[in-house]
Amino acid sequence: MPPDMWNLYAMMFKSRCFEEAVRQIWKDGQISGEMHLGMGEEAIAAGIVSQLIEGDALALEHRGTPPMLMRGVDPVALLREFMGQPDGLCGGMGGHMHLFAPEKLAASSGIVGASGPAAVGFALAGQMLRPGTVSVAFFGESATSQGMLMESMNLAVVWKLPVIFVCKDNAIGITTPAYMAVGGDLLARAQAFGMKAFEVDGADVAAVWLASEAALRHARGGGGPVFLWAHCIHLEGHFLGDGLLDMLRRPLYSFRKRIWPMMKGFFRRGGAPWNERLASLRQILGYVVVAQAQTARQNDPLARTRPALMTENPTRLGELENAIRHETGQIMATSLQARGSEI
Repeated sequence: MPPDMWNLYAMMFKSRCFEEAVRQIWKDGQISGEMHLGMGEEAIAAGIVSQLIEGDALALEHRGTPPMLMRGVDPVALLREFMGQPDGLCGGMGGHMHLFAPEKLAASSGIVGASGPAAVGFALAGQMLRPGTVSVAFFGESATSQGMLMESMNLAVVWKLPVIFVCKDNAIGITTPAYMAVGGDLLARAQAFGMKAFEVDGADVAAVWLASEAALRHARGGGGPVFLWAHCIHLEGHFLGDGLLDMLRRPLYSFRKRIWPMMKGFFRRGGAPWNERLASLRQILGYVVVAQAQTARQNDPLARTRPALMTENPTRLGELENAIRHETGQIMATSLQARGSEI
């Protein structure tokens, strides 16, 4: 049975609208601290979460908003949590990185690689208490070098646990390109443990759905864990206000704040030899080029999915998007009104 593209697009569009609203209230100063959004990862979350059943578990990292929303966690409770309010999902104590929804068996952590051990624990409990269920671990490519994640993969294979390890690879960890920090081939790494592994275009929601279907079928059937390597982008960079993207989006501002100080340091007397300075400058420019790829429209899962639906039924698409925008507006109004009543 082929995937329901309308349902998948609706899941992705809801997540995008919600996070766009979150971005705005963060800019308005109503959310303190960093904000890591999953804009650009929606196809990965939708392709997997749309196929989960009751009793399946989610172990998430610091970009847990899209899968939490798609799994049915209350969006108002999520937003109130982001704002640090006592009626938030975790009493305002977890922020956007440390979320816990026990009724959905979903938890997130800002500790890099921590989703691996959590997913293995979920899977062991599921294997004993809820046969036929799976757990899913989401993490970035940089987490694959964390010992606890590798140990989790090893244990999942040895115990033949029903875990789907999902690597969301955007080719850059904060400001470090993956090729400078992640050795070898990630598919080969997973296969070296003896587990089935798939590589997929994370901007193609149909491709993710099909790969996930095969992975979930394998894990539910007692075949053990599966590794899914999905390539994606982060439209807002590592976090809101990302300095590398800022250099592309606000060049004049960035020149004064970042580039000019670097140029003064480059021409300063004394210090490192000129060849080392040039090498550092080329390295910095290389970071900007890698960051620029994060905003490529052809890698935006919504931009990739929408044209086919527009061709199929533009009226239905317009009604769907308008309904989701209206629903998102109501969520934001409810959340902000509740905050206003406390001031």
